[in-house]
Amino acid sequence: MASAAALGQTSRLLVGAPQRQQTARGRRPLQVAAAGSTFGHNFRVTTFGESHGGGVGCVIDGVPPRLHITKEEIQFELDRRRPGQSRITTPRSETDTCEILSGMAPDGATTLGTPICVLVRNKDQQSGDYSEIEAAYRPSHADATYDFKYGIRAVAGGGRSSARETIGRVAAGAVAKKLLAQVAGTEILAYVNRVRDVEATGVDHDTMTLADIEANPVRCPDQASADLMYNAIDEVRTRGESCGGEVTCVVRGCPKGLGAPVFDKLEAELAKAVMSLPASKGFEIGSGFSGSRMVGSEHNDEYYMAAGEIRTRTNRSGGVQGGISNGESIVIRVAFKPTATIARRQQTVSREGQDVELLARGRHDPCVVPRAAPMVESMVALVLADQLLQHYAQCELLPRDDALGPDARVRSQFSPQAQQQQLQHS
Repeated sequence: MASAAALGQTSRLLVGAPQRQQTARGRRPLQVAAAGSTFGHNFRVTTFGESHGGGVGCVIDGVPPRLHITKEEIQFELDRRRPGQSRITTPRSETDTCEILSGMAPDGATTLGTPICVLVRNKDQQSGDYSEIEAAYRPSHADATYDFKYGIRAVAGGGRSSARETIGRVAAGAVAKKLLAQVAGTEILAYVNRVRDVEATGVDHDTMTLADIEANPVRCPDQASADLMYNAIDEVRTRGESCGGEVTCVVRGCPKGLGAPVFDKLEAELAKAVMSLPASKGFEIGSGFSGSRMVGSEHNDEYYMAAGEIRTRTNRSGGVQGGISNGESIVIRVAFKPTATIARRQQTVSREGQDVELLARGRHDPCVVPRAAPMVESMVALVLADQLLQHYAQCELLPRDDALGPDARVRSQFSPQAQQQQLQHS
């Protein structure tokens, strides 16, 4: 069997060969575009910046012109995500004040249809806290894998692997939420449904409000459950430990028809989106893994007519069937692992390949899920806004045949008349 060194040398030769061949022929060398920082197709978001760099933010492209959104609406979402909200979050002190550099009309409240750039400057960096991890890798963190891939990394704060990168996602998510609300009346709410072994009870997905979720620092709409979760997080924090949990996201008023067959199923797009968040480790939609323990008659969502509209009596599908939204509430759950950086000595390896002991410093959340809730909302909003634009472009240009049934009449929920009605109610 070939040695690791030999395989590595072969890999380098194979990678370099096409470049040398093309250069010899007088053509431009092969170039690989930087990957991993842009999300979406029609509604595209590129995030930028490192945790301890000058700032972080995003560029949002594909936003329709004449969308009414203010800097204050974007700031509201960033305030939900920012650090230092309570003693169960990281004590890093950042206001996360946003600057909108482009894409808005002079009134500051109307999109131009051109790229929107949002910048948040970093102000409370303490880069000296990360001197130890310059030489040694934190267990279960991205330190080692970034070195494996790039051969260099931003040591302070974890660079792009830090959850501070999600500022750009949340800013873009605020724009996506406003688009979905204005065009289709869609509402996206995420809450913490579990911390360690403490699970939320008494949460009604049909009646819960954002105010209910924001009423406590855990972001659980059931106060009794929130108190138990808070204590569970605080207990591990005092021991220099961390813990994980789950976030449930509910989309109410999602239009029918979003998503596509086969490779671009809506649940697949949602899974990719939320699984790109830091510390995410699991995804479920609808009945999730519990559905695998049912028989068909238990799991199937039966259809019925209600006020001329096709509905389902149950929602074990989680609002998506065949990869396409059916108009019922979309319900997903995302599992998050314990924060990797903890205030306890651990065994690890140095960059030189030596076994060492590491006591990492820095400011970190003992549990990420309270601050992850708005991040999950934002990623779901980005998916649905992107799917909304794709659906309109493909399926709403030509009139529908009203002989196809009650949900295919020429009364599109995306029509100018429907949008005007939504604007009057918003």
